Amino acid sequence: MQNTVRSSTLILFLVLFLLQGCAATQQRRNVVETGFLAASERSMLTEGESNEALLRYINPDADWRSYDKVILDSVTVWKNPETQDVSREDLQMLTDFAYSQIHDALSLDYTFVTKPGPGVIRATFAITEAEASNPAADVVTSIIPQTRILTGAKGLVVGGKPGFVGTAGLEAKFTDAQTGKILAMAVDRRGGTKDLSGMTNEWNDVEKAYIYWAAAVRYRLCILRGGENCVEPEA
Repeated sequence: MQNTVRSSTLILFLVLFLLQGCAATQQRRNVVETGFLAASERSMLTEGESNEALLRYINPDADWRSYDKVILDSVTVWKNPETQDVSREDLQMLTDFAYSQIHDALSLDYTFVTKPGPGVIRATFAITEAEASNPAADVVTSIIPQTRILTGAKGLVVGGKPGFVGTAGLEAKFTDAQTGKILAMAVDRRGGTKDLSGMTNEWNDVEKAYIYWAAAVRYRLCILRGGENCVEPEA
């Protein structure tokens, strides 16, 4: 009996150790169309390459080096089946969190302004999906993977993500604040993995996605400006 307990403890320790190395969030497919981007704008999107947004557009004529200031609009929520059941309090928390992450990332390279002018980018972001995880279920399915059988074969994947993890969707549009010319657009979707960090916070996976996207925005803009030592975000 004692040996069995020791073996179980060792197995649990190894599982916990391995899970700590899992990625925070992973890109998901099947993006949801909400209307944030107009049909004409969405038609300009093409499939992203490795480590890029699922869909994206980059204006080939944009002079990214000429922009050193930014207007960051308030993050909005576009309702769809994945956000309509989220409480107003949670949606406010999520928009505030997303805005603060993006603001902090852009502030490292741009000066924030409130009025359009030469060299000013207008950055607009929209939350298009926000689905919380089930913290209790996260614990069970992370420590004992076999219990995923309880969800049933069809329940293992919901909307392109494993069961019991949170998912987030975000769309972004960058325009010349003075002329309105579209500079770039992106549509992306991410979902949690089975790591145990933040397992008591149902919005942990969504928050991690916002942290990733904020770092990704800064990285992509750095690349477009031809910057050096651009920091690629960790997935």
